[in-house]
Amino acid sequence: MTSRRLVYETLEFSNKTGRAPRHMWTLPWAETHHGDMIQRIHSEYPDDIVSAPQILKEKTIAEGDEYAKGFYKDQWGCLFTNIHEGVIGEVKDAIVKGEEWEDVENVHIPVEQLSFDREAVNEFCRNTDKFVVSAACPRPFEQLQFIRGTENLYMDLVDMPEKMKDFLGKMHAFYCEWLEEWAKTDVDALNFMDDWGSQNNLLISPQMWKEIFKPMYKDYIDIAKRYNKKTIMHSDGNTLQIIPELIEIGLDALNAQLFCIGVEKLAPFAGKLTFWGEIDRQHLLVEGTKEDIRHAVTQVKDTLWKDGGCIAQCEFGPGANPENVYEVFRIWNEITGK
Repeated sequence: MTSRRLVYETLEFSNKTGRAPRHMWTLPWAETHHGDMIQRIHSEYPDDIVSAPQILKEKTIAEGDEYAKGFYKDQWGCLFTNIHEGVIGEVKDAIVKGEEWEDVENVHIPVEQLSFDREAVNEFCRNTDKFVVSAACPRPFEQLQFIRGTENLYMDLVDMPEKMKDFLGKMHAFYCEWLEEWAKTDVDALNFMDDWGSQNNLLISPQMWKEIFKPMYKDYIDIAKRYNKKTIMHSDGNTLQIIPELIEIGLDALNAQLFCIGVEKLAPFAGKLTFWGEIDRQHLLVEGTKEDIRHAVTQVKDTLWKDGGCIAQCEFGPGANPENVYEVFRIWNEITGK
C-alpha cells in the first residue's frame, strides 16, 4: 500500500493495516544540532506525508530569514525580531497602531502568493506516492496579532472598528482565493492554522470564536470539499472547547497538543476526527524516559485509534532529546504494525 492510500484510509477510519502514518516535523534548530538523528529517523521510519513546493513567479515583500538571528519582514509587512537561531522570532511593534485602524494601509495583502507554479506542484504530486499537503497555510488570528499586537487585538475583537471589519473581509477573501487555487492542483490536502489555546483554556471566549473565526474555517473546509481535498488544522494549547465545533464543520485532522489537553478527555472524539499527533514536547520529549515515551504513544493509540484517527507525528524542536524523538517513531512502528 502506498503512503498516500495509507493516509487516506487513516483519515476515513478504514485503515485495516493497523499502521499509523508517520510525519516528523522539524525546525531548523534540530537540523543544525541533530542532523544525524533526523537522517536516521527518515531512513528507518520515513514520512508518509510531505509538503508541496511553493515556487512563486512574483516576489513578495518579505525580507530576511525568519529562522535567523536579527530581523525578518513577512509577506504582510510585519517585522519580527529574533534572538535565537533556528526558531521563529516575535513581532515587537505593530504596524497598525491607530485605535480605529486608520493606518491599515500599512498592511500589504500578499497577493504574490497566488503566483505559485501550479505545474511544479502537479509534477511533484505525480512523482511521489506520499500524501501531499499544500504549501498555503491561512492563519487569520495569528496574522492579526502580528499586524495589530496581541493586547490591542483582544480589545478590538470586543468592539471591532469598522476599518478592521473591512480589512478582515479582505484578508479572508485573499485566504479563500489562495486555498481555492491550491485546491485546483493535485495536492491531497489543504491546511490552515491558528494557535488558540493557553495552557488551560482558549485565548478568547468560545462564543467570540464561534461568531468571528468558525465561519472562516468553515469556508476553508468547504473549499476543500468542493475539490475533494482533505483538511488539516494546527492549533497549540488547550483547544478542547472548540474540537466539537471543528468536527461539526467537517475538519478531517487536527494537530493539537494532546497532552496539554489531556489525552483521556479526547476519547469522545475518537472515530470522528483524526489527531495528527502530537507527543508532548513541553516535557516528555525534553526530559522523559524511554518508558515515558512508550506509555505516551501507547496511550494515544489506545485512546484514539479507530481503524484510523491517529497520525504518528511529533515535532523535533528546541530542547527535544533526539533519542526521545527517535523512540516516538520506534514505538509507533512497534505497536501499530511494521
